[in-house]
Amino acid sequence: MHMADALIAPAVAGTMYVFSAAAAAHSVHRVRLESDQKKIPEMGVMGAFVFAAQMINFSIPGTGSSGHICGGMLLTALLGPQAAFLTMIAVLVIQCLFFADGGLLALGCNIWNMAFYGCFVGGYLIWKPLMAKGATKKRITLAAVLGSIITLQLGAFSVVLETKLSGITQLPFAVFAGTMQPIHLAIGLVEGLITAAVLCFVHEARPEMLWGAEKQGEGKFSFRTTVAILLIAALVIGGGLSLFASSHPDGLEWALEKVAGTADLEAEGSAYQTASDIQEATAVLPDYAVEGSDSPAGTTISGVAGSLAVLVVSVLACWAFRFFRHRGSGQKRA
Repeated sequence: MHMADALIAPAVAGTMYVFSAAAAAHSVHRVRLESDQKKIPEMGVMGAFVFAAQMINFSIPGTGSSGHICGGMLLTALLGPQAAFLTMIAVLVIQCLFFADGGLLALGCNIWNMAFYGCFVGGYLIWKPLMAKGATKKRITLAAVLGSIITLQLGAFSVVLETKLSGITQLPFAVFAGTMQPIHLAIGLVEGLITAAVLCFVHEARPEMLWGAEKQGEGKFSFRTTVAILLIAALVIGGGLSLFASSHPDGLEWALEKVAGTADLEAEGSAYQTASDIQEATAVLPDYAVEGSDSPAGTTISGVAGSLAVLVVSVLACWAFRFFRHRGSGQKRA
């Protein structure tokens, strides 16, 4: 659901940058007040996991479309809304700059659509209330599926609304919305099931890693072992399983093809050209491939390099902003 610059007018793009920056500033402030330093490697590893998981497009049967997880609900269930939001920003910025996935002008929109709803709406209105009486596999699955569906519906509708407000395309609002919402309903269901599977594993392995759940007994593995398993899974997914991703267009591209006849829309202007020039200069593996080569090695390199880049950026950001160093009382993890 990464929006391209051609869908967004500069005024709308600037507004969404402001909204996303405000949410990021709030998140930085809140995370700096936390004291659980074990969240530092957790942010890095889970950011790498989400990056890798987003590389696997799964087919939606009978549609000719595909989808991938957004990851906001998954990160929020483990890190809390603010840390999850900042981790999602790291994922989306690296995708945008290093792999030219999603427009630079549209980055503020993509952060809002793919991160804000999953982290804040999904976290506070769905995940936390359902976990108030303790985490069980049934509650985890319900929260993951319900949260993924609702927040992805909100994100998909925001894409339609931002495109309509931009007024630079000829996409009919009702038709575009009527195409976007159903396909992302199916994608949200699959994301919810994937999210539930990962969270149920964490619940068994290290239950206190779940945010907002009542304290429970010891899990099957230590914290370090659980984090190591998730990191290995991220590298295997990004470097290996990504080779088997669906070649069908994702939900947004599919909807554009249905409504406009093509997903390759173009927009002219200095703002678009500047954004394009910056991405061309920073994208070392555009479209997750080695430029000028059709070798699948490009996908493997992209998956591993991108996952590690997210991990490093997330951890360095934690130290640069002095996250989780608050001296007050905080939850401790064994």
